[in-house]
Amino acid sequence: MPSPTAQLRADFGYHLPIATRWSDNDIYGHVNNVVYYSYFDTVINRWLIDEGGLDIHTGAVIGLCVESRCSYLAPVSFPDALEAGLRVVHLGRSSVRYQIAIFVVGQEAAVAQGEFVHVFVGRADRRPLELPARTRAALERLLVKG
Repeated sequence: MPSPTAQLRADFGYHLPIATRWSDNDIYGHVNNVVYYSYFDTVINRWLIDEGGLDIHTGAVIGLCVESRCSYLAPVSFPDALEAGLRVVHLGRSSVRYQIAIFVVGQEAAVAQGEFVHVFVGRADRRPLELPARTRAALERLLVKG
C-alpha cells in the first residue's frame, strides 16, 4: 500500500500546541503509536469544550469515538514540540468525522495524520442525539467542503 501524502499545516482551521513527554517515547526512541490517539483526543476535545460548549462532566450529550485511524509519516521524539491540526470533513445529524494532523513546530508537512469519528449520544441512555446548536456551530467553522 502506498504511503499517504502528508497533509499541510495550512489545510487545518485549528491548531493546538502539544507538548511531548518523556513517557511518550518507547523503547525504540520515538513517540509510541498509541500516544498519537491521545493527541487526537486532546485537540478534538479542547475544541469541543472551548468552542462547542461541551460539558464533559455533567452535560446531557456526550461524544463517543466509534472509529479512528492514524498514518505515521515520520518519527518524532521527546522533547519535540508539536502542534495538532483539526478540521471537519463530514457533519451529520449526530455524528462528525474529523481529520487530524500532527506537525513538528516550524514544519509545514504532517508527521502523522488520521481520522476520528464521534457519535453524540445521551449521557444516560447512550442513544444518538442531534448535535447541540452551539456544538454544531463550532464544528461548522472547521468544516471543509469536499
